[in-house]
Amino acid sequence: MHSLRHPRNALIVGAAFVVTAILYGALAPVFGYNVELAGVTMLFALGIAMGLMAYILIAGSPRD
Repeated sequence: MHSLRHPRNALIVGAAFVVTAILYGALAPVFGYNVELAGVTMLFALGIAMGLMAYILIAGSPRD
């Protein structure tokens, strides 16, 4: 068994930002907005960072 009880929760936190970046990058032209690739890239980076941070915080927290 994995050292964390539910590591998928950390994945969900990070995936939320990645999905937001994909939706923003794909749907902005459809609605007539200009796509800022820097924003899409930063949302991807934020998703990776948030997922890693959530994993580390859960792994470092004491188990009751």
